[in-house]
Amino acid sequence: MRPLASRMSVMTGEGALSVYGRAKELERQGRSIIHLELGEPDFHPSARVNEALKHAIDQGKDRYCAIAGVPGLREALAVYLRETRNIGISPASVVIAPGCKIALFMAMMALIDAGDEVLYPDPGFPGYASITLGLGGVAVPFTLSERNQLQPDPDEIAAKITSRTKILITNSPGNPTGTVYTDEVQRRIAELAVKHDLLVLSDEIYARIIYGGIHHSMLSYPGMEERTVLIDGFSKSFAMTGWRLGYAVAPPHIVEALELLVMNTYTSVAEFSQYGAIEALHDREGATDRMVGEFAKRREQFISDLNRVSGFRCLPPEGAFYAWVNIEDTGLSAEELCRIMLEEAGVAAIPGAAFGAGGATFVRFSFASSMATLKEAVQRIQRVATAWQHAAVSR
Repeated sequence: MRPLASRMSVMTGEGALSVYGRAKELERQGRSIIHLELGEPDFHPSARVNEALKHAIDQGKDRYCAIAGVPGLREALAVYLRETRNIGISPASVVIAPGCKIALFMAMMALIDAGDEVLYPDPGFPGYASITLGLGGVAVPFTLSERNQLQPDPDEIAAKITSRTKILITNSPGNPTGTVYTDEVQRRIAELAVKHDLLVLSDEIYARIIYGGIHHSMLSYPGMEERTVLIDGFSKSFAMTGWRLGYAVAPPHIVEALELLVMNTYTSVAEFSQYGAIEALHDREGATDRMVGEFAKRREQFISDLNRVSGFRCLPPEGAFYAWVNIEDTGLSAEELCRIMLEEAGVAAIPGAAFGAGGATFVRFSFASSMATLKEAVQRIQRVATAWQHAAVSR
């Protein structure tokens, strides 16, 4: 039998989905599992959004449509980004995709040649390195460390730029750390991109989920409009994970490349879902703000509770809905600790190494579940903490 393409040997999966698979297997065996491994809000789109989708279907909006997205959605996104991020874009710079991952993949496919170096945050979303390697690029991590409040270090990034560096990936607010890059850090990264003529992929999927700070889009800095591809979507801010709707905002020559890739892959995103997305952007009932307000309450309680678990240490995230917990004082590896929590306590979380070498002593929990569920999860963890609490006390 002929072998698979060599790129498959260097690409990786996602730790969240691996843990989810084992958790579902335990559920089939009759076990009670609390799922804190997936980044999926426990909210749903508002009734207005669902009605808009149903109306679109009734109106026959189930045909092939413009490859870059229906004009109404691209126009609505231009307004939305101006109002929520203070950036001015043309609707022509928007390309709609069936999910952010596809938007990210297509952007990277359009930009990366074999041997190109791609700088990306570590710990960070696993797809950054995986897609880079699959396309023949060289994945070069820059560190998000506790000693730097999980912020990127522009000096480290500058030291890693070479003549082969082509792309710099930013993710603010970030997965898995919840870091919101400061204005100073973003500005210095933008200056490095201009100085070295780098392209920037700005993953802003969590841009609306922020707790008291300010999100600065990479597109808002001088010289970035012609070199930045913004990636965003509807899964997180609008609780529309299953709708599979994402988008890229890019300069004209990159938009042309993305449209060519659309023609060679999915042709167009489902027309009726795009009309639902237009209504989501209008958000006439303030659904996003209410959801973020609830996440803020969960964040406060959950982080406080986790910090009372022996050997756990967690900085409150500034954005997204993840608790990034340092577990080195437990004396166990993150993998073993997650195994104990899942197999013995029925709590599913992800070992930090799934997000890169910088996450080796961390565990990621999602707090996109109800307050009652989060409280029960911590109670279960406390009951099995004897497996490591003696080691934590002795340190």
